[in-house]
Amino acid sequence: MLNRVSPYLLLVLATLFWAGNFNLARAFHADIPPLALSFWRWCVAALILLPFAYQSMRVALPLAREHWRLVLALSVLGVAAFNSLAYLGLQTTTVTNGVLLQAVTPVFTILLAGLLLREPASLRQWLGLLVSIFGVLVIITRADVAVLQHLAFTRGDVWMLVAALDWAVYTILLRKLPPGLQGLPILGFSVTLGALVILPFYLHETLTAQAMPLTPVSVGSVLYVAVFPSLLSYLFWNDATRRLGAGRTGQFSYLMPVFGILLAVLLLGEQLHTYHALGALLVVGGLVISNWRGK
Repeated sequence: MLNRVSPYLLLVLATLFWAGNFNLARAFHADIPPLALSFWRWCVAALILLPFAYQSMRVALPLAREHWRLVLALSVLGVAAFNSLAYLGLQTTTVTNGVLLQAVTPVFTILLAGLLLREPASLRQWLGLLVSIFGVLVIITRADVAVLQHLAFTRGDVWMLVAALDWAVYTILLRKLPPGLQGLPILGFSVTLGALVILPFYLHETLTAQAMPLTPVSVGSVLYVAVFPSLLSYLFWNDATRRLGAGRTGQFSYLMPVFGILLAVLLLGEQLHTYHALGALLVVGGLVISNWRGK
């Protein structure tokens, strides 16, 4: 069914949902423990997904056993590690710093795609990447270079940088999936195994730090992150990666800072300035340059 939808639209929606995830995690970081949010996110996602994915997972089980190392790596990197690292980072850093550091993901992805998959980036891709980076900097600095002097980095920023590298490796490994595991099967296996990997860390957090509160805010947050940035975003991202390649797909990470700020404007009442529009145009322009095929 996704084959009928433009992979570029899928990537736009995936990054939009992830931007909402970042804003939500930061907004309620004092109320919801990071590993608890990560664990319950994937537990609820599994409960929603498995009834639809069970049949395809059962058919693909022999293939999953044959490629168990790859399936496990994707589960750990894409589900357990990335989200937990991001939530940990957002405990002590701002969304602005977080999305800025996530902007290095396409650079990691293009470099790793060239080294591991022999998918070297073209001159057009590098040009588009540089234009998008410039657009992100315009937004982050509010078109004022002096702002860079006041950006302070914390331990949370380190977590976010590690998460960016983690996601680049995940995107690269997706290209190695055999056709029989793509789509619902790998999503089902990843969500299930990823939740199990997070479980011991969640229990440790509950016993030594903070327990997950049962409130309307926590329940609503878990439901949002389970459906949109989990099930839908991963399904969209995985399908687009299969169709476009890791290098081209990875560049759409630059939309996250744009969407993150726009959501803050719409939902949190922050003001929209000229530099927001200019930065967004540069990010989108970079993506167009990178993905232009001449027809």
